Amino acid sequence: MGKPLIYIVSGPSGSGKSTLVAKLRELPGLLFSVSCTTRPPRATEASGKWYDFISEEEFDRRARRGEFLEYAQVFGRHWYGTPKRWLDEAREKKLDLVLEIDVQGAAQVKQKMPDSVAIFVLPPSRQELERRLRERGQDSVDSIARRLERARQEMQRFQEYDFLVVNSDLERAGSAIQAIALAARSSRRAMDSEARRILDSFGG
Repeated sequence: MGKPLIYIVSGPSGSGKSTLVAKLRELPGLLFSVSCTTRPPRATEASGKWYDFISEEEFDRRARRGEFLEYAQVFGRHWYGTPKRWLDEAREKKLDLVLEIDVQGAAQVKQKMPDSVAIFVLPPSRQELERRLRERGQDSVDSIARRLERARQEMQRFQEYDFLVVNSDLERAGSAIQAIALAARSSRRAMDSEARRILDSFGG
């Protein structure tokens, strides 16, 4: 195995992307990148599982030292970033890397690593997305309105992604995202180094 494949998963808040990332992580040979954020943790969140929660001062220090593969400000408030160390660890352990990041971060990673496999998770409709946001009970009415507007803006950039997964049925969407990952691993470009090794065993 040569350089790691980078899987980027994006989607609006409430689309179910974290659940689908969990399905993706069931596959062997994957490392999940834990992002840093300046937002406060929710009641159900612990630092180090999905996010490392750090201060704005610490985030700024790491950004100035060039420690992030990508970073962006979301909703004009909190910062999110992917530490480069996850890519280094993936290389060392010969694993593929999964990034759950927003469209701003995805564009940065795609620019740096065009071979990354970018997957966008779509909700089945605006009405369903609003229902999910309301039912999870984590956001105010104003916050839900902001998230719906941001979802509209994010989904206008779907063409920047290699694959789309509509999360209307969790089992079907989970199978789809796993199939995308496995197909990407088996692509000719991803298999070049392995194919070369096999060809060499036949004497070139």
